[in-house]
Amino acid sequence: MKKIFLQLFITSILFSACAAGNTTSTAKPSTTPSATKKPQVESTVETGSRLAVNKETLKGLEITVWTPWYGIESTLFDSFVADFNAQNEWGINVTVQSQVNFSNLYETVTASLPTAEKPDLVIALPEHALEWNADDFVTDLTPYVNDPEFGIDSNDIPSVFLEQDISEDIRVAIPAQRTANFLLWNETWASTLGFNSIPADPQDFRQQACRAQQSLQKDEAAQNDFMGGWAVDTEPATAYAWLLAFDGGVLEGNNYRFLKPNNIDAFKFLRELSETSCAWQTTSEMDPVASFVDREALFISATLENLPTVARAFASANNTDTWKVIPYPAENQDTLIVYGSSYVILDSTDESQLAAWLFVRWLLENEQDARWVEATHLFPLRTSTIDLLADYEKTHPQWAQAISFLPQGEVQPQAASWRRVKIVLGDGFRHMYRVSTPSGQVAAILAQMQSTANDLVK
Repeated sequence: MKKIFLQLFITSILFSACAAGNTTSTAKPSTTPSATKKPQVESTVETGSRLAVNKETLKGLEITVWTPWYGIESTLFDSFVADFNAQNEWGINVTVQSQVNFSNLYETVTASLPTAEKPDLVIALPEHALEWNADDFVTDLTPYVNDPEFGIDSNDIPSVFLEQDISEDIRVAIPAQRTANFLLWNETWASTLGFNSIPADPQDFRQQACRAQQSLQKDEAAQNDFMGGWAVDTEPATAYAWLLAFDGGVLEGNNYRFLKPNNIDAFKFLRELSETSCAWQTTSEMDPVASFVDREALFISATLENLPTVARAFASANNTDTWKVIPYPAENQDTLIVYGSSYVILDSTDESQLAAWLFVRWLLENEQDARWVEATHLFPLRTSTIDLLADYEKTHPQWAQAISFLPQGEVQPQAASWRRVKIVLGDGFRHMYRVSTPSGQVAAILAQMQSTANDLVK
């Protein structure tokens, strides 16, 4: 039942889009005598490709893929490449090069763009793809996605995944991996503190965090008196989630605007949590996961990749507390930030672009999608892939909880400049937690962040 519920739940994300394209009408009964009926002309469905590439030209074609991965992801992707090369009906041969991480990938791809050595396909962050697209080096994938013969059912991919890679009316990429930033909440501990549900809004979050901190002041250990509430995380995605939870944000039109009332409210709320010890900062020697397991933090920030580590930590400590994935609590719409890498096809010949697309389409098939989930613990990219993940779902309940919150997912700003501006957001967020920065000064911090961001994008 749970599997069916989840599939229906995720499908509901796309209901409005699907409904618009699947309207049916009921014909009135005919009153024409059968002898005089005119033959009915059946509508035909287009099946041939509109990409104007002779499939014979794909035979033996070689394409190069550059990835940002190492370790498990790199090994799995290498196995995908080997399987595709052995199985694909067109005789396409894919070679892969790992660039180790996203930063190095961005630098090497950018340097290669004006040369003949540039790759055909790149797995990159969306802000990188948007920058390359602005310089006309990226293939618009819209014709490929919608092609009658070689396209895919985009209605099977949650809209929050697809939105990330759109620039105006151009699809600069298509999802390769998607994760999310959210909160973890110790339900068992919260229950002992008198709370039987997740925080309904920021004020409820404050109440739960403060009561957790107060409970530690009553025990015999003096060293944990400042702990208990939210273990502060200053990553840009965390800061952005809190801004959205207060109906704020970082963009106004095409310009960055940090200094606005809702953002001030968000930063003041968070700073006051720290001033009252209802939120506390970890040091480089402290592990937020260990603090969560040891009931030193009622809340921590996390991503999908962290969930197996947290589960193992609870098991190792023989801690039977129930813990859950929850969104960042808001007055209106609770929030989690969805993001991840995407497949970017660089401009080349029509044949190479189609060959790269056929490899991407194969990677997005359910079998490969399910293998990605089991190895990386990220979201499935296809709603229909849930059918293959019943066993995984049973052993990873928090992963299933994260999927249920996808309708509340938000994407990060769709701008090439976000590559630099997100660093400004993270730096400003960390600066706010300095001892010399009381809550009354958060407006000045936001003003400086806004000035710096706009200087970067001039």
